[in-house]
Amino acid sequence: MNLLLDSFWRAVAYCLHPRVIALSFLPLAIMFAVALGFGYFFWEGAIEGVRAWLESSELLVSVWSWLQGVGVGNLKTVAAPLIVVFATTPVIVLMSLLFVAAFMGPALAAMVAERRFPQLEKKRGGSLAASIAWSLGSTLLALVAFIVSLPLWLIPPLVLVLPPLIWGWLTYRVMAFDALSEHASKDERRALFRRHRTWLLSIGVIAGFLGAAPSIVWASSALFVVAFVVLAPVAIWIYTLVFAFASLWFAHYCLAALEAMRAEDAQAAQAAVRPVSSPQQPAPVALPHDVPAEHPPA
Repeated sequence: MNLLLDSFWRAVAYCLHPRVIALSFLPLAIMFAVALGFGYFFWEGAIEGVRAWLESSELLVSVWSWLQGVGVGNLKTVAAPLIVVFATTPVIVLMSLLFVAAFMGPALAAMVAERRFPQLEKKRGGSLAASIAWSLGSTLLALVAFIVSLPLWLIPPLVLVLPPLIWGWLTYRVMAFDALSEHASKDERRALFRRHRTWLLSIGVIAGFLGAAPSIVWASSALFVVAFVVLAPVAIWIYTLVFAFASLWFAHYCLAALEAMRAEDAQAAQAAVRPVSSPQQPAPVALPHDVPAEHPPA
């Protein structure tokens, strides 16, 4: 518990670091650049395609005629751009978050190791290919768990418990692996997962509940379409900040646990190889000085 709370407050403090704040704005910059590229190359074609689709539907034609009759026929001119924006924004957001997830986690773990554990030996037990394979495998298992547990979501208490548990398990599997990939060997990583599985899962579940906060912002942007342009970047930034906080929390916890485990192993190794002292030989019995010496024979 002490390690859990200590790593929590350290992660909160690290979120105020300028490098972390800069990384939290990275997906917004990526999204802006991708949106500009899409708008430059595909905007006109996408708008024309959506307008042709709207005009080809008899049901939509009758809707536009009704809107024209009530005096809001101008909605037809803005409908196509809005559809394009709503359709492309989730794709751009997902691309941005995946890009950040691939680079932010290792960067934050490296920052924690550089500032707090500079003497910790790097055994490099997880390569980039192993990290990708681990993440993909964990994600597939989480998707299977989501699908299998869907009928249980109809039970009111379980719908509040099962998704955070599955998301927390996935978060702990991916982020703990990334936090230890550079410094821990495979055996050390497995040992840490066995020893601290409950606490690592707790960190993942808490991060899963924190990840639900941006969903409120997304719901608000759906209700208030006018504020979508403002609320969507805010939701993306909150997602990234939660991701950064979770990465820092796992990095502080895992690296501190690794350092403690290595110290325990070193002490155990020293105790095992310590030479056993040989039994002391009994000291010769000294004659008393007051015993008279024998007289030589005459």
